[in-house]
Amino acid sequence: MKYIYIINGRADKASQYSDFFAQLKEVPHTYEVYTTLGEGDATRYVRLYCDLHPDEEVCFVACGGNGIINGVASGLMGYLEYNSEFRIQNSKFSMAILYFAGATEDFIINYPGRNFRSVKEMLAGTVTSTDIIKVNDSYCLNVINLGFNSRVASRANELVAKGKSAHEAYIRGVINAFLTSRFNRIRVTVDGERIARGLMVLCTIANGRRVGGEFNCAPTAKTDDGLIDVCYFRAMSLVRLLMLFPLYRSGQHIGSRPGRGKVLYRQAREVVVSSRDIIDIYLDGELLPGSHFEMKILPRALPLRLPPANQESISNS
Repeated sequence: MKYIYIINGRADKASQYSDFFAQLKEVPHTYEVYTTLGEGDATRYVRLYCDLHPDEEVCFVACGGNGIINGVASGLMGYLEYNSEFRIQNSKFSMAILYFAGATEDFIINYPGRNFRSVKEMLAGTVTSTDIIKVNDSYCLNVINLGFNSRVASRANELVAKGKSAHEAYIRGVINAFLTSRFNRIRVTVDGERIARGLMVLCTIANGRRVGGEFNCAPTAKTDDGLIDVCYFRAMSLVRLLMLFPLYRSGQHIGSRPGRGKVLYRQAREVVVSSRDIIDIYLDGELLPGSHFEMKILPRALPLRLPPANQESISNS
C-alpha cells in the first residue's frame, strides 16, 4: 500500500505542517507528499494519478479541512469499482483524513473517539465506506449551504483574501448576510415534492451533522444511512431569526418553539435546488455558482480509512 499525502499549498497554511512532517519520519511506510497549486488542484491531481496508475494500491490522505477533503473525495469518484447494487468491490483506491490546527473539524465529528491528527493511528486504521452526495458534476461529503449561509461564506472568503483573520471575516460575513440575505427566492424540491413556498432564509443539505466549525445544522444526519438531511428556514422576522441562531448552533432548532412553522426538516434521497437568478451554493468549503442543482445520495460509495476507535467510544456506541 502506498500513501499519498495531499496538503494545501497556500502560503498561510505552511505553519500547520511542521508536526505532520515530523510524524512522517517516525513511522516507516511507502509515501509521497503532494502540495496543491491552487483551487481544484487536489481533484485534478487525484484523477491524473488514478489515470496513470490504475493497478497501484493507493490511499490518498487529505491533510487539512473541508476543501482538501472534498477535493480528494471528488477526485476518487469515477475510479472506484462497484457491483450491480452500487457497492464498492475490490477497489485499489481509498482515502483517509488528517486534521491540523486551524482546520474546522466539521466532517470528523461524525466519527467520535478517533485520532485524526496522528499518522500512526491513520496507518493502523481500517477501511469502511461512507455516503457522498453527487451535485450535478461535483460531489459533497459533508454539507451544502444555500441562502444566508452561502452569503456568509462568500463575504468571509472575500475578506480573508484581503488579509482579515478567519474569525473577523466570519463575523463580518454574518453581519453582511443579516443585511442582504434574509429573503431568498430559491426553490427546494425533496424527493419530487417542494418543501415550501415563498421566501427562505437558508437551507442546509447534509450528509454530515455540522457546518461552519460550530453549527449543528443536521443533528440526526449519519454518513452511512443512505439519506440526505434537509434543514430549511422559511423567511422570518429578524427577532425570531436571532432567537433561533443559538439553537441552530447547538442542534436544538428542530421542533423548537421559535422554529415552529419556520424550520422544516426532511430526509431524502434526491434534492433539486433551482433559482431564476445565478446563486452560489457553499459545498464543503467551496462556492459553486449556478441556477439549477440536482443532488443525489450515493450510499456507501466512498472507501474511507478510519483510525481505530478508542475503547470508550466503542462502549458508548
